[in-house]
Formats: sequence, C-alpha cells, structure tokens
Amino acid sequence: MAYETEKVEFKRIATNDLYREVIAFANTDGGTLIIGVNDEGEAESLLDIDDVYTRITNGIRDNIVPDITMFTKYSLKENQTIHIEIGEGTHKPYYLKAKGLKPSGVYVRQGTSSVQATPEHIRQMIKDADGDIFEEFPSLDQNLTFNQCKEAFAKRQLEFDENKFDVLGIYNTGRQAFTNLGLLLSDQCKHTIKVAVFEDVNNTIFKGRKEFAGSLLKQIEEAFDYIELNNNTRSEIKGLVREDFVDYPAEALREALLNAVIHRNYDFSGSIIVNINSEFMEFISIGGLLPGLSADEMLNGVSILRNKKLSEIFLRLRIIEAYGTGIRRIFSLYENCAEKPKINATQNSFKITLFNMNHQRNRIVLANEDLSAKSANPQEELIMDYLQQYGEVTDEKVQELLAVKKTRAFVITKQLFDKGLITITGRGASRRITLL
Repeated sequence: MAYETEKVEFKRIATNDLYREVIAFANTDGGTLIIGVNDEGEAESLLDIDDVYTRITNGIRDNIVPDITMFTKYSLKENQTIHIEIGEGTHKPYYLKAKGLKPSGVYVRQGTSSVQATPEHIRQMIKDADGDIFEEFPSLDQNLTFNQCKEAFAKRQLEFDENKFDVLGIYNTGRQAFTNLGLLLSDQCKHTIKVAVFEDVNNTIFKGRKEFAGSLLKQIEEAFDYIELNNNTRSEIKGLVREDFVDYPAEALREALLNAVIHRNYDFSGSIIVNINSEFMEFISIGGLLPGLSADEMLNGVSILRNKKLSEIFLRLRIIEAYGTGIRRIFSLYENCAEKPKINATQNSFKITLFNMNHQRNRIVLANEDLSAKSANPQEELIMDYLQQYGEVTDEKVQELLAVKKTRAFVITKQLFDKGLITITGRGASRRITLL
C-alpha cells in the first residue's frame, strides 16, 4: 500500500482542487500528483483517460500564474492513472488566476497537506524570486483601478494607455500581475499623507488636520493645496507700495513634500506626516537615508533612488525636474535666512524642518537694506528688527531671539545702549528695552 507524503499527493478523480496541489508543490520543494488513486493508495482506473488528461493539462496552463508548464511533466501509466511531476518553480509565488495573489490563491506544502500561504510567506517568496526591489514586486491587491492616475496624465497632455503599463512598471506581463508601483499609483493605494496644524510649537494642541488617500498623484496635489492654505502672508507698506512676504517659499514646501513621497520606504505601512505650527513645518517620512549616503553628500547633489520607477513617473509628468536637486533647491531658497532648514535622518525615518521666514528669529536681511540706524552686528540687528516691529523687548525675549545666555544678552543690549540706539528702563523682571 502506498501513502501520501510531503512530496506525493493522491487524487481519485480530477477536480479543480488539483490546481492548488500543483501550486503548493511548485511553491515548496516540488512533488508528484497522482490522479486515479484513492486515499489508501489503491489505483482506481480513470474513465476516458485521454479526455481527463487533456482537461488537466489545459487547466494547469489556464488557471495557474505565472506559467508553470515548464515545471510540469505528465505521464500515463498502464494502470490508467495520470502522474504529474511538479518541480519547484523559479517564479514564486504561483497562484490561482481566479483568486489572485493573496492567501486564498497561494498554496504551499505543509506535511502531507496543501495549505494557504500567509501574507508574510507570500512577500518572502516574492523577495526570494525577484530580489529586494519593492516597486517591482507583484501587488498583493490585484483589484486596482487607475482613474486618478489617468486624470493626472491627461492634465499634462500625456497618454495613459494599458498597453504601456509594462513599460511604466505598473504591470508585470511575465507574472500577469500589477506591481507595487501600480498599487502606489492606483486609486486603492494604502499609504496616505497626514497633515496636522498645531496651535503650539510643541505640536500638542491640534488646530486642524487632514488625511489624504488615493493615488499618490492625487495625494500630493491635495496635500500641497492644504499646506499652502496654512502658508500665511505678512505685509509691509513702504510709502505707497505694499510688499507681501509668505511664511514659506511655495517651492520649498513643494520640494519637501515630493522628497517625502518619492524617497519613503513603502515596504512599511504608515503615513507621511506633515506638522505645521507658527514657527516651522516638519516633513517626516518612513525610511532613513540609504546605506552609503550621508546628509552632506545629499546636499552636494548625490542621489541614490529608493523608488527609481516612481521617480521616473514623476519626471515623466514633469512633477520633478531632475534627480537629486530638490534638497539643494530648498537650501538655496533659505540662503539669506538666519535659520536654515534642518535634516534629521535615523535608520528608519527622514525629517526635514523648514522654518517660518516671517518669524522674528528668521527675518531675511536684505543686502541693500538701510542699516544706518543699526549696528553691523547680526545679533544687534535682530534686536533692532524686533524693536521696530513690536516696540519693546524683555531680557528673556532677547535671550530667546539670540539663543544666548543671560550674561551675553546683557552685554549685547548694553552695546546698543552705549551707541545711543535704545533706552533701558526698570530692573529685574520689569526691565524693558525700547527704541530711543
């Protein structure tokens, strides 16, 4: 009497269940499926064996993807049974075409049984077969639509044709499956952008918040519009002319948002976070700098792309102009500011902080500004700027403005007093400094 083993499976008759057995063997270590044998290992001759043989070979070819026929070998035995030898496949995971690339469609061999693979097992099989490039992996969600993506292409007078999905990297023809890049661009994208506006600089009291979902192309447009709504404007009137100064250059906000979207690690769930308060904005994405790349090298224009095909899509749509220029462009926009953008990269996250240009600590000092009533000392200039706007300043505020200790603040204010530019009244906590 014969027995089923990890590598041998019996089927008395040919039913659709045999496809999952073939898949399980191909996804594990290979094996043999014998049709026409009962559970006790006894042969029960198949009726019309030629018809059964044809249905099996056609069914395996039509119902399993990727194509597994090159790993299957069929033989008809004298006892009227059909033996199917299945080798371990090289394009795992194999799955039922009707179910898709998800646990209900993917099977592996476990002992003498064929069982559904877990999502983690499926991901690992993909990595082992295709390498560690997230964008190229088959998406675990194959029910994808691209209405929002199509709109973004049409807005730029570009054709979005299904025949070009393979070239764009959205669809893998060999696997007959949408890729993870396709998932990111689809209406069903599971990653989101969260923008929060806070009343305090510690980011603890919410003033407003929004989450943006859908295709990444839709998310970046809607998120940027919302961020710009919170980009306030300060106005100054000089004579008959009014000048407007935004808190943040729109281009800097755009580049910081795009950097977070293009370079984040989509292997992990979670959202891109944008925090906004009166003094700064933070753009936080999952995934630190790639190995071999430092923040200084990035500022020098060195670029290592984590999501190459996504970057190519953005370049095609003219959303970005070139690789590796965004961060440098942000810093150039802050060239004349006291507080430069700040980068904080850990192993698993990347944060860039942009400071409010209209905040007193970060006022732009124009090259041609009339400094006749001011000292050439930058620290003294900050105090004079503050006094011109607010009329008076305390010792505590001077320490905050200049980021110095009490003694240094006293020395600087005394220098201004000695130059005849300010007056000082009161003592201790009631001490006040005003313009002369």
